[in-house]
Amino acid sequence: MARILLAAAIIVSSCVLAGCGGSNLGASQMLPSVASGPPGSNGEIDPSNIVETDLVEQVAVSRRAYHIGLERLLEYYTKTGDHVKLTWARRELAGFQSMPRYDYIIEASIAGPDLKPMASIPEADYIYREAVQVEKSAGPVGILRDKDMLRLALAKYNQVIGRHPSSDKIDDCAYRAAGIYKHFKDYDLAVLYYQRVYQWDPQTAYPARFQEAYILDKDLHRRAEALEAWQRALKSIKRAGEHGNWVEYARQRVQSLTKVEEEGK
Repeated sequence: MARILLAAAIIVSSCVLAGCGGSNLGASQMLPSVASGPPGSNGEIDPSNIVETDLVEQVAVSRRAYHIGLERLLEYYTKTGDHVKLTWARRELAGFQSMPRYDYIIEASIAGPDLKPMASIPEADYIYREAVQVEKSAGPVGILRDKDMLRLALAKYNQVIGRHPSSDKIDDCAYRAAGIYKHFKDYDLAVLYYQRVYQWDPQTAYPARFQEAYILDKDLHRRAEALEAWQRALKSIKRAGEHGNWVEYARQRVQSLTKVEEEGK
């Protein structure tokens, strides 16, 4: 019995190594994962001579071209009745569609901290209102919110920041975008966008400084930065009762973090 089990294990292992699991899957036709030549031999662009936005745009164009090419292959093999190659193309397209794809451009990072929300720009106002409606359509706050709708809203908030940097809606967009980044647990991006809110509008009515401090404290556990952020948030209070419960909570955290810092010395 033991010999039978050992033999079965060897056969299974051999199948895995040899790529068993079905015939005519094109294993012999898969392209090698290693580069076919030295860097730059295939007309690649030297990253040292190009800006990030150009590189990201090149990737986006290549993605679209690749997707379109696979779709055309599917159409061609469907028409010609080449079922083997049609199977290969379908598998490759499925792999492409399941692959994570990122938007590498962070508008708040590119914009920098010195923008001023000054002008009422009709197009920016329209996109902002549209983004708010899209965000609301994602559902109430919670883990069951529609992630694609949130991403669509996020893209629109960033569109306002990128296209209309003088719009009086950029701080609103930054605050709402920060909340979406927080929902996705992209905490560093959330912190950046909360910072942009009060950097762009030092008199903002949004509790952006408190939100920044909370994430640094509770989500990122960067306690030294959090202590400074809580202290900045408290100093920003202009009138009694502003930001309600945030103030008392901030005072408690300052006291607690100060104590921890002193004990650590």
